[in-house]
Amino acid sequence: MAARVVSPGFHRRVYTVVRTVPEGYVTTYGDVAAAMGSPRVARHVGWALAAMKDEEAPWHRVINAQGRISHRGDTGRATLQRALLEAEGIEFKGDRVDLKRFRWWFGGDRGPNPGS
Repeated sequence: MAARVVSPGFHRRVYTVVRTVPEGYVTTYGDVAAAMGSPRVARHVGWALAAMKDEEAPWHRVINAQGRISHRGDTGRATLQRALLEAEGIEFKGDRVDLKRFRWWFGGDRGPNPGS
């Protein structure tokens, strides 16, 4: 019998973590997975966000580790995601967000720029 990669309630836990990312910041799929205690399931975080209804969590605040929007062929959703981020004050340089400036770090008082 194969082991489960994610447990029941995984999508709900993803949405709970993503709801904590404040307006004007982004996080990565890997950061969400790590905040959940499952750092190896970043891809599953993406699938959970793709499956959700738009009002469940601010899905648009989650991008890939290179600072890019992951559209996986859905350019309409990628265009919407960029527009939503820009409306929150997130700036793009080309197709990337400056993660040093706009990345949200989970936990305690780490805030947007740990160590600064």
